[in-house]
Amino acid sequence: MEMKRFPLGPLWTNGYLIWDEGGRALFVDPGGDPREVLSFLSDRGLDLEIVLLTHSHADHLFGLEALRDRARLGVALHGEDASSLVDPEGNLSRWMGADCRCRPAERILRHGDVLSVGAMTVEVIHTPGHSPGSVCYLLRHGLESLLLSGDTLFAGSIGRSDLPGGDGARLLRSLERLVGLDDGLAVHPGHGPSTTIGAERRENPYWPRGGGEP
Repeated sequence: MEMKRFPLGPLWTNGYLIWDEGGRALFVDPGGDPREVLSFLSDRGLDLEIVLLTHSHADHLFGLEALRDRARLGVALHGEDASSLVDPEGNLSRWMGADCRCRPAERILRHGDVLSVGAMTVEVIHTPGHSPGSVCYLLRHGLESLLLSGDTLFAGSIGRSDLPGGDGARLLRSLERLVGLDDGLAVHPGHGPSTTIGAERRENPYWPRGGGEP
């Protein structure tokens, strides 16, 4: 399993291209012009299977329509963010002086869904709070694994909950769904540097110390 990070869009959102040894690929969160991504796909001869969204805020989808048609299975996101994908108010693009209207997702996800992309599997972990449909994606390939945490978990912090649809208490409870993950698991967030579950368990002031469910 290989990965390349593409900082995209006005907020330098981390977009991630991940592929297996057979060249089957997925992309997560195209936050801006994806021409560099498309060139990389062509240069490496990769087959883009699907575009996954960790949530439907505009800074994670400004490049979606330009990348969608390259993906064999289209776009997938959690159902609680599905309606805001097509709504400039809901996806907050109007707050950013834009008018981003994406087409509906081809696939609606739920907590616990497992997708197969080539030799990789992708488990959907619903972690609402930054937005109602925020998710993390746990990718596995053989003995390898990594977590794409979107704007739920950052290195040393967590996502905002003061935007429309946000819920701070729910976000803190959502972190409970990550406490059972291995300390050595690499975490790649929607903004900023990568980290590990162990580092966040030790150092993140928001890391849960008790029980709970979102």
